[in-house]
Amino acid sequence: MNNDANPQNFDVVTGAFSCTGKYIARRLLATGRKVKTLTGHPNRPDPFEGKVSVAPLDFSRPEELASNLHGAGTLYNTYWIRFAHGSLTYPDAVANSQALFRAARAAGVRRIVHVSIANPSLDSPLPYYSGKARVEEALVASGLSYAILRPTVIFGDEDILINNIAWLVRRFPVFAIPGKGGYRLQPIFVEDFSELAVRAGFGGENTVADAVGPETYTFEDLVQLVASAVGRRARFVHMNPWLVHAACSLLSVPLRDVLLTREEIEGLMADLLVSRQAPAGRTRLNDWLFRNSSRVGTSYASELERHYR
Repeated sequence: MNNDANPQNFDVVTGAFSCTGKYIARRLLATGRKVKTLTGHPNRPDPFEGKVSVAPLDFSRPEELASNLHGAGTLYNTYWIRFAHGSLTYPDAVANSQALFRAARAAGVRRIVHVSIANPSLDSPLPYYSGKARVEEALVASGLSYAILRPTVIFGDEDILINNIAWLVRRFPVFAIPGKGGYRLQPIFVEDFSELAVRAGFGGENTVADAVGPETYTFEDLVQLVASAVGRRARFVHMNPWLVHAACSLLSVPLRDVLLTREEIEGLMADLLVSRQAPAGRTRLNDWLFRNSSRVGTSYASELERHYR
């Protein structure tokens, strides 16, 4: 990879102490790039042992945000919210993203690689997907060089969805499937995704591309695969989606988390987690699961613990 294509002093990754951002930062360091992270949790344990400089991701201080981006070659933006929490809403997340793009432009950032979602739509009734579409629209209108990557489900050591499916099948005798379970997912490995992101960062063309793996599963087949990998027999109960959401909400109370949202169930059942484009990732979920079967789902992965506490 030619670092001369991105000659500015360093690159910035939002959320490099979290899952996707961590792998992007690692790959950038491996190419010889200097890396800074903008994070809302600057006091968390540093997985990079000081190799990544740290600055606050404070959307309320645009001048400071621009100052922290000054001199950066590429901004790798992983910022978003999985669900509204407390006073933070999807419109807030859109406004925060717009503020970040304005700061990047003011700072002279060369390029933005933005992590979006497959099948965003301004007309979507689901605020997650319509919000993602509004952020894409803002980036395109910013005048900055950009690459937009649209993953579906990202799996790997710190993922939430696959891990928590495994956690559930390890602990409960039945698994509730919303509806018939024939809707599909096309997951991509986090290392494959980070490779795509860094490659896009060193490019120059404005691009929008889906980022999906080589396998497509129905949801029921995916849960069956996870159960087989961890040595459990999956006993399915097909239920009304709203009953599944109610059950997840009840279980969320002792977990002190949000296990699954109504919008996530709707997006899944609407077949929004698949792509019409050719697969960009190489790693098969099937292979990864069986290699890591002894530890997948042994502990619960909390969204609130990761991002809000």
